[in-house]
Amino acid sequence: MTRARTLFIWAAAVALNGCGGHQQSALDSVGPQAGKIESLWWFFLWLLTAIFLIVIFATLWALTRRHRGIEQEPLERIHLPSGETEHRLTRVVAGASILTVIILFALLIASVTTGKALSELGPKKQGITVEVTGNQWWWYVRYLNGDASRIVVTANEMHIPVGRPVMLRLNSNDVIHSFWTPNLHGKRDLIPGRVNTEWIEADHPGRWRGQCAEFCGMQHAHMAMWVIAEPEDQFERWMEAQRAPSKQPSSASELRGRDVFLNNACVFCHHIAGTPAAGQVAPDLTHVGSRLTLAAGTLPNTKGNLGGWIADPQNVKPGNHMAQIDLPPGDLEPLLDYLESLK
Repeated sequence: MTRARTLFIWAAAVALNGCGGHQQSALDSVGPQAGKIESLWWFFLWLLTAIFLIVIFATLWALTRRHRGIEQEPLERIHLPSGETEHRLTRVVAGASILTVIILFALLIASVTTGKALSELGPKKQGITVEVTGNQWWWYVRYLNGDASRIVVTANEMHIPVGRPVMLRLNSNDVIHSFWTPNLHGKRDLIPGRVNTEWIEADHPGRWRGQCAEFCGMQHAHMAMWVIAEPEDQFERWMEAQRAPSKQPSSASELRGRDVFLNNACVFCHHIAGTPAAGQVAPDLTHVGSRLTLAAGTLPNTKGNLGGWIADPQNVKPGNHMAQIDLPPGDLEPLLDYLESLK
């Protein structure tokens, strides 16, 4: 990785975190589950900080206190404590041991209680179910519905309604990943061949960054996701827009771009509803123009970044599974116009 490329991706990450989003932090909880985790964190912090300070104070006191002379403890001449000293030390050690056990039980009870509370959100309200599948190195997101025509598919971005619980069904297509949006919930592993679940809920509108929290290969650090919480009516409008087929080209350049897309290897991996492109092994591009980022949170979704990503994906994200297609110079610009129009 060249220094210039490192600085470029770092700057893009700074831009993504600063453009209207919130910091990715477990100490900025925006939902009931994350709130319980944050409360547990503060409880552990203050209790263990108090214990640390008490231990440091006791150590300093023992090192600096004025010791009694040998005349006051005749038995110390042969290194044997007096009966009074031994009795006092026994009481201190026994008290400290009992207090340690009580503190450990308190921490255990607080941790178990929080873990139990995190699993009790969903049944209390009517929520929605979203399937999230981890891939090296991007997220497949599918909104489940009993009516197959109303299922919504997107990638690397999840919209949720404010105040409604969302059950996530988590699985993986390749290696173990871990879904983590710290402002909304803790980590949950995505394991091939197994479905794990967790509930998230947002208290207010906003945008929060999530990422894979389990090392899953060389581009593990560039496997991010944005979770966007919206008011109910705005969320429903987004869902209806996502269910619509792809926008038809409205200019000669966009029409040319669609032909470029359909006549190259893009169609073997990507899907665009309303076109012959029916690939299922890469992100769905039906509404790619409306997404915040490219390459799973690696770059802001701009025309220039999209062009660089298509022209040389291995330079942006080495080791990713996107094939490099050598397009004639006159084909890239129309292709970008077409993909940018897919909102």
